[in-house]
Amino acid sequence: MRIIAGDARGRRIEAPEGRDTRPTLDRVRENLFNMLQGEIAGSRVLDLFAGSGALSFEALSRGAETACLADHDRKAIAIEKKNAETLGYADRVRIIPADWRKALKEIENAGLRFDIVFLDPPYAMLDLKDVFTGLNPVLSRDALIILEHEAGRKPDTGEGFECFRERSWGFCGVSFFRRNQNL
Repeated sequence: MRIIAGDARGRRIEAPEGRDTRPTLDRVRENLFNMLQGEIAGSRVLDLFAGSGALSFEALSRGAETACLADHDRKAIAIEKKNAETLGYADRVRIIPADWRKALKEIENAGLRFDIVFLDPPYAMLDLKDVFTGLNPVLSRDALIILEHEAGRKPDTGEGFECFRERSWGFCGVSFFRRNQNL
């Protein structure tokens, strides 16, 4: 895998081996970031279920201020650390070796807030109501949540968030959410 654009354009990043991690395909990342063009510069990014961290590193390359990556898989965490060092982003990256519940609690306790959240949970995880509820205290006012999921099978995110854009590329679907301002 390579970083597609920005100051690290063309630089290689690694992904954990095995079936437990499903890196976001280059074409999906490229299209996703084309849609996010005006949102990235200066943003604070949270990447839950981060895997290789490809989405966060792409965002940093394109001008995001900081990124916080959370994953419970030891292989993924080791790759995230290696990729951060290789790309020269270690000082702008916080890696939390924990499942999403513990990570969100740690983030909330640290008083961190995020403008963009990437969620790439296992495709079999179709009930994300608790994840979205857990995000509330760590979101900036106009935060954007990008959920990667199996095309045609959007997970249940519960109430309080509105999906305002959806796209799919092959088996991969991406849905964009913001807090529902009417609640």
